[in-house]
Amino acid sequence: MANPVPSACCVVLAAVVVVYAQRHSQLESHTQYERVGADVTMKCGSMDWDAAVTWTANGTDIDESHLNGSYLVLKNVDLSQSGQYSCYEGSSWHLKYQTNLRVGMPPKEPVLMCRSNNYPKGFYCSWHLPTPTYIPNSFNISVIHGTKDMVCEKDAVPKNRCHIRYLQLFSTVKYKVTLTVTNPLGKNFTTLTFDEFAIVKPDPPESVVAKPVPNNPRRLEVSWQNPSSWPDPESFPLKFFLRYRPLILDQWQHVELSDGTSHTITDAYAGKEYIIQVAAKDNDIGTWSDWSVAVHATPWTEEPKHLTTEAQITETTSASTSSFMAPPTTKICDKGAVVGSGAMAVCWTAGLVVAAYSVLFI
Repeated sequence: MANPVPSACCVVLAAVVVVYAQRHSQLESHTQYERVGADVTMKCGSMDWDAAVTWTANGTDIDESHLNGSYLVLKNVDLSQSGQYSCYEGSSWHLKYQTNLRVGMPPKEPVLMCRSNNYPKGFYCSWHLPTPTYIPNSFNISVIHGTKDMVCEKDAVPKNRCHIRYLQLFSTVKYKVTLTVTNPLGKNFTTLTFDEFAIVKPDPPESVVAKPVPNNPRRLEVSWQNPSSWPDPESFPLKFFLRYRPLILDQWQHVELSDGTSHTITDAYAGKEYIIQVAAKDNDIGTWSDWSVAVHATPWTEEPKHLTTEAQITETTSASTSSFMAPPTTKICDKGAVVGSGAMAVCWTAGLVVAAYSVLFI
């Protein structure tokens, strides 16, 4: 008689495999978008309301307290509840329904900016959302010049940017740019209307260099280059705005320059480190650029002299080899005041001492 135990084990194992396969079988899934804070109800496919079902979120069973019959009810959903939700028939564990829940927000009014940094070639527009939506958004931009629609060519990088070529220079007709943002939870838009000249704004000057001026403790020589994006500085010259301050102070000093790409600061504090920046603007139209990258420089300072200079060594040697001279207040011998042989002896003794010192210092 065959042993019934192995047969029973095989039956149990097969049942487990079937249940696993059913729970992980693929069903056509769709994406469901819901707003943060909303109450979400999901129906288990075609199952009746009172059918026995099991719901999972990202493969983990959901507690029955979230069920209303066979419906799954999620109250006040937040971002953490985004994921894949699946519903299985209670007895057979057949997958009956599957959805990818994405919790997010409708878009707020987008931020749109248009600028010409390469005048007179054209201008570009860039945009972003003031707050994230956490779900995919699509943007559509339209540009109208008078009654003519213009093409805004999308840039590969950055992706939220496009550029427009001027068809007519020095036009007084306004441009109108409208940006619309849409996602599954809503849409929003913004519009800009502007003159051609109003959006001209160069990029900051490049290669700013500041150097001390030799033998001038209050001067700094500053030089820079036109922004490489400015295509024709000969026909459309730039003027510049220089600002500088010592690191020990917060107040800037400013100099506006109508031409040239260099300037000498003449009122720097000696020995103090300075921070220096430059901005650029078209001579006639538009607005100032942003400030350039800051550079640092310190005016020239004289190197301290050592105490043992060559002149001092010469002076010391000369003094040490000169003949001994008695101080003017020293009276060696006053013949008129000498009285007696004892005084004469004192006079002779002083003479011998002076003679000995003279020999030593010759």
